[in-house]
Amino acid sequence: MAAVDPSTRKRVLKVIFVSLLLDLISFTFILPLFPNLLEFYRNSEVSSESQSTILARILGYLNAYKSAFAKPIDSRYDIVLLGGALGSLFSLLQAVASPIIGHLSDRHGRRTALLASMAGNILSVLLWVIAVDFRTFLASRIVGGLSEGNVQLATAIATDISDENNRGSTMALIGACFSIAFTFGPALGAYLSSIATVAANPFATAAGVSLALIVAETVYLYFNLPETLPSMNDEASKTDKPSAKPAAVKRTNSHFLLNFVHLAFLLFFSGMEFSLPFMTYDLFQYTSANNGRLLGYIGLIASILQGGVTRRLPPLLSVRIGVVACLVAFMLLGRITTVGSLYIAATCLATTSATVVSGLNTLSSFEANQDERGGKLGILRSWGQLGRGLGPLLFTSVYWWAGREVAYGMGATGIGAMALLVFFGLKAPPGSERKKKVVVEKKES
Repeated sequence: MAAVDPSTRKRVLKVIFVSLLLDLISFTFILPLFPNLLEFYRNSEVSSESQSTILARILGYLNAYKSAFAKPIDSRYDIVLLGGALGSLFSLLQAVASPIIGHLSDRHGRRTALLASMAGNILSVLLWVIAVDFRTFLASRIVGGLSEGNVQLATAIATDISDENNRGSTMALIGACFSIAFTFGPALGAYLSSIATVAANPFATAAGVSLALIVAETVYLYFNLPETLPSMNDEASKTDKPSAKPAAVKRTNSHFLLNFVHLAFLLFFSGMEFSLPFMTYDLFQYTSANNGRLLGYIGLIASILQGGVTRRLPPLLSVRIGVVACLVAFMLLGRITTVGSLYIAATCLATTSATVVSGLNTLSSFEANQDERGGKLGILRSWGQLGRGLGPLLFTSVYWWAGREVAYGMGATGIGAMALLVFFGLKAPPGSERKKKVVVEKKES
């Protein structure tokens, strides 16, 4: 791989950071609004005389699903299950779309694929702005699930402009965007939802600001993001000389193994994430504000770790630390009785958020040739989104059926198995720990 000019790398990193931060803040606006938003649609549609709406039919199916667990029917579970179902739908659509977006970026360039993805994002948020009924809101989530490619394309761009010595720190920068956005985005979304502007859609203000951020991001990308795909920039690769082709990567870990680890990890982790507000409500009678502070704490700790620790760690070590932290969190959450122990578990969750996914992305990039990284990273994301789509529904089903201790105990068992696989099945690819070796050599000299 040809070396990237340091000034170009710095400029592209700035574009990635700013654009991804705008994108993720916009994305997180809706997260704390789901309960009230879905309750609004339920009250306006299901309580009407007509029971033939899409929302009425969906709630009917969910009630039938609830009754299979022989639990008392509580209307608040309708909203919890509906929110989980919509979250699963979004993730499953991402699982379908991510490999396609990745392969398109390998063929037509990162910039073209990202701008096409942004067009879909604009349409998705625009549908939310005008969503006075559940059908339009559902269409918004479907379009968003199929078009959201910003994270995986930002990851692919990061690998294009990085070498073995700085790739891990570049991936950590993407993780830091997540942490910062999840620290401030949900609170800002909740505040904007309190500003009523359109009676037919009480959430139009939050949706409108979200749309403004997405449009601003698109304009910023159009004028500032260069093409980073090596095959479209490296003049040597455009010659007919066979020597111009980059050497094939000698793989240390199979992509199937990395993809499976990503799927299995997010299957358990996303279930725990989704159940956390429900658990805090049951145990400590937490309000939305209490849960907002808890999530803000997790985001803050994760961003501090990514900025000061994770970016300096070899990717395999980063994954191992995160999986162990996740195991500790599961064990604590199955037994906690105090708010103090809840925040200890939250610290472990923050450590996991700051390490595992960025580490797996980095490992996958080391195992891919430069002309296939977009596709490989897209497939990795696809497997992860499949786990994220199935995890909340499966985990909460066990939670309601058998109780908190059993659910988190099963989660701990699953993560424990993943820890064995990560420690004894994955190996550090050549070059992934080079930065550490260089530091050692400098100290010795």
